Amino acid sequence: MPKVYGTGVFEFRHPRAAEYPLPADVPPAAAPDKAPASTGGSMTLLDIQRDRLTCVAAEHWGSPAAAAAFDANLVKEIYNKELRVEGRGRKTVPLQRVMILEVSQYLENYLWPHFDPDDASFEHIMSMILMVNEKFRENVAAWTCFHSRKDAFKGFLWRVLKLKDEDRTISMAEKTNYLLFMINAFQSLEDELVRETILQVVSLKLWHTLSFGRLQMELCLNPELIKKWTKIKRKEAKGAKKAGQPCNPSEMLENKFLRNLIEEFLEILDSKVILSSQDGGEESVFNESLSGQVDDSSVLYCERFMEFLIDMLSQLPTRRFLRPLVADTAVVAKCHLSTLYTHEKGRLFAQLVDLLQFYEGFEINDHSGTQISDDDVLQAHYSRFQAFQLLAFKQVPKLRDLALCNIGSIHKRADLTKKLLVLSDVELQDLVCNKLKIISEEDPCSGRRDFLIEVLVAFFEKRQSQKEAVNALPLYPNEQIMWDESLVPSINYSGEGCLALPKLNLQFLTLHDYLLRNFNLFRLESTYEIREDIQEAVPHLHAYINNEGDTGFRGWSRMAVPIKEFRITQVKQPNIGEVKPSAVTADVTFSISSYRPQIKSEWDGLKEHDVLFLLSIRPSFEPLSPEEDAKSTVPERLGLQYVRGCEVIEIRDEEGGLMNDYTGRIKRDEWKPPKGEIRTVKIALDTAQYHIDATEVAEKHGENVYGTFNILMRRKPKENNFKAILESIRDLMNETCIVPEWLHNIFLGYGNPSAAQWTNMPDLLETIDFKDTFLDAEHVVQSFPAFQVTFTNTDGTENMHPSPPFRIKLSKKMREISHALPGNVNSSDITSKNNMVDDEGSKKEKLRVETYIPADPGPYPQDKPKQNSVRFTPTQIGAIISGIQPGLTMVVGPPGTGKTDTAVQILNVLYHNCPSQRTLIITHSNQALNDLFEKIMQGLQYMIGNYLNILLPSLSNYEAPIRRDRYGDTDTGIRDTAISRNNNTAIRRIYI
Repeated sequence: MPKVYGTGVFEFRHPRAAEYPLPADVPPAAAPDKAPASTGGSMTLLDIQRDRLTCVAAEHWGSPAAAAAFDANLVKEIYNKELRVEGRGRKTVPLQRVMILEVSQYLENYLWPHFDPDDASFEHIMSMILMVNEKFRENVAAWTCFHSRKDAFKGFLWRVLKLKDEDRTISMAEKTNYLLFMINAFQSLEDELVRETILQVVSLKLWHTLSFGRLQMELCLNPELIKKWTKIKRKEAKGAKKAGQPCNPSEMLENKFLRNLIEEFLEILDSKVILSSQDGGEESVFNESLSGQVDDSSVLYCERFMEFLIDMLSQLPTRRFLRPLVADTAVVAKCHLSTLYTHEKGRLFAQLVDLLQFYEGFEINDHSGTQISDDDVLQAHYSRFQAFQLLAFKQVPKLRDLALCNIGSIHKRADLTKKLLVLSDVELQDLVCNKLKIISEEDPCSGRRDFLIEVLVAFFEKRQSQKEAVNALPLYPNEQIMWDESLVPSINYSGEGCLALPKLNLQFLTLHDYLLRNFNLFRLESTYEIREDIQEAVPHLHAYINNEGDTGFRGWSRMAVPIKEFRITQVKQPNIGEVKPSAVTADVTFSISSYRPQIKSEWDGLKEHDVLFLLSIRPSFEPLSPEEDAKSTVPERLGLQYVRGCEVIEIRDEEGGLMNDYTGRIKRDEWKPPKGEIRTVKIALDTAQYHIDATEVAEKHGENVYGTFNILMRRKPKENNFKAILESIRDLMNETCIVPEWLHNIFLGYGNPSAAQWTNMPDLLETIDFKDTFLDAEHVVQSFPAFQVTFTNTDGTENMHPSPPFRIKLSKKMREISHALPGNVNSSDITSKNNMVDDEGSKKEKLRVETYIPADPGPYPQDKPKQNSVRFTPTQIGAIISGIQPGLTMVVGPPGTGKTDTAVQILNVLYHNCPSQRTLIITHSNQALNDLFEKIMQGLQYMIGNYLNILLPSLSNYEAPIRRDRYGDTDTGIRDTAISRNNNTAIRRIYI
């Protein structure tokens, strides 16, 4: 695969939001040496040109001659006066100052050319760290300039790792910037220069810092590593003996770096997050009151560190040997017991901790990379718990009752915690640290009872499987998720911190991990759009409290209508093995009498599977004052209490007549226009959300949400297809295998991408009928310049006057010079190889091309299919051969190079060579699909109406008997076209 330098993952994943906040209090008139503040906190070109840093840049590194003279004191001055941030706020760097330095190419022209790993100062290294972080924030190439001096770059990374060991006080903002650089570095493992050095800190040698009990546990669970571990220890002892030094591998920088980083984080979480409310001093915060002041800079650091660990555990190369260290230091347990986890300012931190706990217990074999099935996870849980019961029976008399209990009755958190309360503090510590060896006795928190119980319960409790968690998750967003800024940020999000969102990396743990990240991201993306629609529709209703104390509406909205009656009609029993109801239906009655005819027709146009939203609005009795309005949240200003989604089952008019029925219950000649102005919609509620709400009412005596709805809201059909997409992703996650075996590892980002090409696939088509691909015999000869083409008849005799169509038997040599290039081969190399073959005509291999007479399509002119008129180039012929063979084919080129014609010809040849298989066409836009489909209909007219299914309503202009899918009729935005036959034996995919 060609090496790609620069931004790494940012070109292939969801772009990261800005990492630094804009200054909140920019003065209206900036100082002369500062950039004047522009409207909205942004900077103009004039601001940059007038800034003092621009003049400094022009003087010292604006030209090659100026950049040749390096002044280390200037670097220190710029860092201390312009880049260093003091204080306890969430601001870690002056964004505008860094932007000006980035524009002037401070890193490329001054910092990096004069960097010396032995003599570089602390300010020099931190300045480079800030500039790299800024490049990642701007989503530009971050590592490109470093490739000119590869050895110096390795020295730079080692100096970065050694910063923690230097005898220097580092501020919290500097620690956060340092941590952000490590996040960016570990997210750039596709860059070979970064990968060679940074992966050394997450190798097997990291286990030197594990406690003795945890190390023995890991080696026992992974016996294949024992031999390798012994070899590493022997090699280190031999090297220490040769150097005449004592062998202490746990003190080596690359081995202790992450352990020290984790311990530093735990110290900050324990002593620096909550300050003393009296003198601002530092104190331990475990089990302390929440009345102390919160250090925002420390909170931001803790959030960043959670992001760092999540990134490390969500990539297999960094996860393998780090996960035992995270478990050995009990990071998740200590975070759960910290004051910040329950503090109002620690909501984002708590969400990140939960995400870290999910990835720590991810269902995957860390060393083989294979996904662990639910049955294997359950069996491992029972085996682990049985071993615990046996140990408790033999060595802990007080736990004899626990040892004799059924596992199903005590493997829940509450039940297991209750059983452990009989142990004293000393007995509990002895059980966890000495007998089970889950944590070390030297751990600072090993004497705390609540910590020991948390560690023990977390280790033995039954975890909810990933499939169970996804199936129990509501597909519709509610009011709690919609206005959670850490999950669904506003459009003016400044990027002052990280978000509790999964990242789309270049690599994924499993296919389920990939689907789950897409599921969560798309769910939150649709939540943002729904939130915007609610904020647009509700204010037009002008809600108020009438004299009876009920909610009334003075206004009207096109997309929202008041509810006259809401009642739940049916709650079905749960399916076997589930706790949520199998179905929940309700009837919603509303009136459209006050609307204009056009809006009435829109509401009457509701049909099955449309998604609606039930809103509960309860405004305040008195209008909010300007001060209260500024401090209130959006739901408080709107009076919005609850939001629930639902799906339309059917709609009836005032007389009970069924409207918009597509099931065939009402025949076309029996259809009648709707009667009256009252409409009743039968809806299906989200069963998972209903179960959550019912549990809330039963356990916490909360309000019955379903008795408060007073608004029914709809959305535009083209923007309301999120539920079908989420259901599709969830159904895929419930399947065991989705992609072919040859594509699985490459899809997850592992292995050589060229392994998925047709040249490496089994069961190839040896003989291909190219139909009308070639215009004449000369076209065949031109398409295979490296072969000596011979034409034969069907009986094997030579054909002196060949004419299309042709059948070609592919040779083994054709695989070697295929136009479908491997990822690590340049096209110039292939061209030169082909030219060498051309120069030596004696080495040309014979290519047998068979001519045949096609079947007579019929006696009438309209029966004759339209023939191809495009004279495909040799490269396009290679793409056609690759496209009809098994494997992955990518046709890449600028507009006008014949990609669409090539794709249509692939479909033509594929259809005739594999008539029993299906082909699915997916395009990025409707226009691309229209262009492709138009050419398909022109060249393959005999397929229209018989073998063609269209899932896109925008093709209504084509005059052809086409069958339409019900999802296409609802204009849900699905951009797929399926060319299929009745026999569903296989699916091939062509990417255009």
